[in-house]
Order: sequence, then C-alpha cells, then structure tokens
Amino acid sequence: MKELIIDYIRRNRVSTTEVADCMGKSGHLEQVRPINRGHFRVGNVKWAFAFDQTNWDAHEQIASAQERDIVLIEPIQCADRAVAGELVAKYLLLYLQANAIVCMGNMRDAGALIRENYPVWCQGFSPIGCFNEKPKKQLPASTHKKHKEMYDGTIAVCDDCGVVIIPKELHTEAFLGKLRAMEEQEDIWFDQLDRNKESTFDIVCLRNYLND
Repeated sequence: MKELIIDYIRRNRVSTTEVADCMGKSGHLEQVRPINRGHFRVGNVKWAFAFDQTNWDAHEQIASAQERDIVLIEPIQCADRAVAGELVAKYLLLYLQANAIVCMGNMRDAGALIRENYPVWCQGFSPIGCFNEKPKKQLPASTHKKHKEMYDGTIAVCDDCGVVIIPKELHTEAFLGKLRAMEEQEDIWFDQLDRNKESTFDIVCLRNYLND
C-alpha cells in the first residue's frame, strides 16, 4: 500500500498542501524550506541523525540509503552547526541516486547547492559545520527509538511549500482514498471558479456545488 500511495502522489503531483489537508492540516516539518524552486519529490524516508555537534553518525547512516529514498537528516543537540553540504549532497543524489535530501537544520555550501540545483530542503544555512569526530557520547536509546519510529520508513512529500511527512499508520487504503477524494474536490473547486465564476466563499465555505 505504501508504494501505491507514493506512486499516486508522484503521478498526480499531489501537493504538500493537499497531503497536509488529508491529515487534518498536519504533518509539516516546521521551518524546512526548499533551497531550489520547482522540485517535487515523494518517497520513502531514510532517517539519519547527527548528535552532539558531530556528524559522524550521519555519515555512517546515510551510506545505507537506497535509490529513490528521501534522506532525512535530523541534527540533535548540534546548536546551529550545519550538518552537511556539497559533498554529502553529491554523494547521496548523484552516486546513491537518492530522491532528495531533507535536513531539519542548517546546511553549508549554499552556493554549490544552488548552482547544482540539487533537490534539497533545509531550515537554513551556516558556514560552520559539525565536527567529523567520533562522538564522545551516544544518542540516548529512548530518543533514538522515538525518532526512528517517528521518521524512518515514513513517506515524505516535498515541494515549494516545504515538506510533509505521512506517518506509517496512514499507509492504508483508506488514506489513499482520501488522497483521491482530495484531488476530485480540487478539480470541482477550480471548475466552479473557472466555469461558474463562483466566489471562494460559495465554493469553500458554503459548498453550494453540493446542492447542484
């Protein structure tokens, strides 16, 4: 069912706005924005983390990313340090053929990421990166379990609005039905606007078309 949902979103280019609406207007990764405009990506999430201002763990984990994965890198207790930059982006997107990179923190090498038009979403930029040293302490097991369950194996939808995560419990036939219904509703709304010239109040709030 998960692959059917991914395929439907990709083929119909279902936006993050529509996906979030299907989840009760939720699922958005706050402050995460695209570096480059015009990219649309959807796929399985490969979660990786950086902890305590070193990206040692992230480098180790991203090596197992699969083709078409969306690699989500989460910095934990890394202050404002950038977690990754051009080298990681090229490795993941060109050599491992990952679908996209989502960073829940800062990236570096902004100029190169923009120049190469890489499909990368992040919170911002910093020239100060994480250290490349073996961590002196480990991410607590309870935190690791909680965050891995929250992100790894979910579905990410990424576009110009940002990133929305579809949790694993919604990888169901019922949710696929919601996506299809949302697409049908959008078609009706724009038809009412373009063909009948109805007001957005009549369309969205009163839904007069249901009486037709």
